[in-house]
Amino acid sequence: MADYTFYTNPMSRGQIARWALHEAGADYRQVLIDWKDKPESFLAVNPMGKVPTIVHHAQSGDRTVSEAAAICLYLAEMHPDAGLLPSDEEVADYYRWTFFAAGPIEQAITSRHFKCEPLPEQEMMAGWGSFERTMNTLEGHFDKAQYVCGDRFTMADVYVGSAVDWGLTFGTMPPRPAFVAYAERLQTRDAYKAAKAVDNALIGEMKK
Repeated sequence: MADYTFYTNPMSRGQIARWALHEAGADYRQVLIDWKDKPESFLAVNPMGKVPTIVHHAQSGDRTVSEAAAICLYLAEMHPDAGLLPSDEEVADYYRWTFFAAGPIEQAITSRHFKCEPLPEQEMMAGWGSFERTMNTLEGHFDKAQYVCGDRFTMADVYVGSAVDWGLTFGTMPPRPAFVAYAERLQTRDAYKAAKAVDNALIGEMKK
């Protein structure tokens, strides 16, 4: 049995988790989930019916992890030899920007897509403030840093980088030079290319 069962759909945030699995060097078996016909066995693992979800078949028993950010951080912890965990000096940025991507960036992009952005007087209540404030904050970091934790790639870059890569590809994030340069650095990684090749091939099969 593989160490992990990976529930995914190639046209989903499952691409984030697959990249993380490849960066960690994890042994996994994929289970493809059809949006319209989710098997009961999957819903028993994740009643939300959301992908990605992984089940780690650990010696102490099965452990289920959902939510792409949590999957990324969990895999880094389970595979410390992959060198994806932060040092003591990097840990603040590691957590700060991972959850900034999971919170404000995700919310800012979603609210803009659905055309329901907060009014100026509502920004204090909204966790992301405004789309421009969120983008400016992220840009400010990558104007100064090559990666989330400075000049070294960590697992945080899989999650934050996926948000930037996806946002630039689909036009939901502005193509600011700092974002474009960051995405281009990530796209040179062997694990990124290997994971994308798998998902792109699956997408090609689905479109036939």
